[in-house]
Amino acid sequence: MHQEVETLAIGAGPANLAMAIALEELAPKEFAGETLIAEQHDDVVWQRGMLLPWSQSQVSFLKDLVTLRNPRSRFSFVNFLHATGRLDEFINLGSFTPYRLEISAYLAWVSRSLEHVRIEYGLRCTSVEPVPDESGVVTHWLAHFADGRTILCRNLVLGAGRDAHIPAEFAALPRERVLHSTEFATRVESLDPQSVRRVAVIGGAQSAAEMLVAAHERFTRAKCTMVMRSIGLNSYESSKFTNELFYPSFIDEFHAARPEAREQLLREMHRTNYAGLAPATLDGLYREMYLSRLTGSQRLRLVTMTEVEDARMDGDEVVLSLVERKNGERSELRSDIVLLGTGFVRGMPRVVNDLAAALGIGDVTVDRNYRMNVPPEVTAGCYLQGVNEATHGIADSLLSVLAARSGEIVTDLLEHRAAALAAR
Repeated sequence: MHQEVETLAIGAGPANLAMAIALEELAPKEFAGETLIAEQHDDVVWQRGMLLPWSQSQVSFLKDLVTLRNPRSRFSFVNFLHATGRLDEFINLGSFTPYRLEISAYLAWVSRSLEHVRIEYGLRCTSVEPVPDESGVVTHWLAHFADGRTILCRNLVLGAGRDAHIPAEFAALPRERVLHSTEFATRVESLDPQSVRRVAVIGGAQSAAEMLVAAHERFTRAKCTMVMRSIGLNSYESSKFTNELFYPSFIDEFHAARPEAREQLLREMHRTNYAGLAPATLDGLYREMYLSRLTGSQRLRLVTMTEVEDARMDGDEVVLSLVERKNGERSELRSDIVLLGTGFVRGMPRVVNDLAAALGIGDVTVDRNYRMNVPPEVTAGCYLQGVNEATHGIADSLLSVLAARSGEIVTDLLEHRAAALAAR
C-alpha cells in the first residue's frame, strides 16, 4: 500500500527547506501538513562533502532561506543566532559571510523548527513514475525509494541538486582511490595520514583549492599536485555591479531575454560562481606556496594548462596521463589518491530525465514559476529547484534566490489547488 501525501519534496537541502518555510507562512495549515520532505541521509547537513572547519560561504547571511521574502520571519538566520545564544558573537565577528558550519547548523535548526511540514530521513529516491487515472490523465506521481517504500503525491518538488560529475577518464579507478568534492569531508577521515604520500587534485576552482589546502594540512608527509586546464587560479568576479545580477528581481529580466542574450549572460557570469576562488582562499594558498619555497619545504605544486588524458592503476599507484596544452607534451603523474573538484553534471539529474522520458518529453523546461512543462494530459504538478540556470539565470543554484523562489512556487501550488477545487 502506498503512503499518500499532497506534496512530496525530494531532498532536505536549502531549496526545499525554504519551500517548507514558505508553506508554513503562506499556505493553509492543512495544506502544509500534507507536505512531506524525503531526505536520503539521517540528518540535515549543508554541503556535507565540503564541510571543512574553516570554510566560509561567499553569500551574505541576509540571503538566508526567508529574509528577502519576509524579513520578519521567525525562521531567519538572525533569529537562529538569537535562539542559540550566539547573536552577539556573530555581530562582533564583523562578517557578512558565515562559516559553512554555521549555515549547516542553521538549516538543521530550521528542520527542527517546522510545525506542519514533515521531514522523513533515510529515504533515497530511486525513481518517479507518472500515475494516470481511468481516463488516462496523469493526476499523481509515484516515488520509489531504495528501502522499497513508495509514496503517491499530487505535487512533486525535486530539490536534491545536480549529479556529481565524474569525468570518464577516472571511471575505471577503484572507488577508494578517488574522492569527489561531494564526499571529500566524509571520506577523507578514513585515510591514514601517514600512508598517503602523493595527492593529485583535479580542477581549478573553489572546491578543488579547498581540497588541496585540506589535503596539505592532513597529509603532512604528502606532495600535493593540483592539475587544471586553465592558465592559473583566479578570484571570483564579485564586483557590486555584477552582484546585482544575483538579485531575485533579475530573474524576470533574464527569463524574458532572448536566447542569445541569456547565453551571453551565463557565459560572462561563469567566473562569478564556477571558475574562481574566494579572495581569502586564493591569497592564503599563494602565501603557503611562497613560504614553502622560502623554507625549502615545498609540498604544493600547480600544473596549469594541462589535460588528464587517462587514469589507470599500476600496482598500488594511480597513474595519470597528462597532456600539456601549450606544446602537446605528454607526461605521467603518479599518486596515491585523486581528489576531483570537477563540479556537477550540467544537464538535468537522472531522476528528472527518467521522469521526462516516461512522459515523452525531450528537452526538460519549466515555466517562470519553476513548474515543469508537461503534456496537456498531465495535471499533476512537478517543480524543479536549482537546475534551471538556462531559463532563470546563474543564481538558480545558489542561496541568493531561495527566499523569493520558494514564495513563487508555493503561490503557484496554491493557485493550481484553487483552480482544481473550483473545477470540481
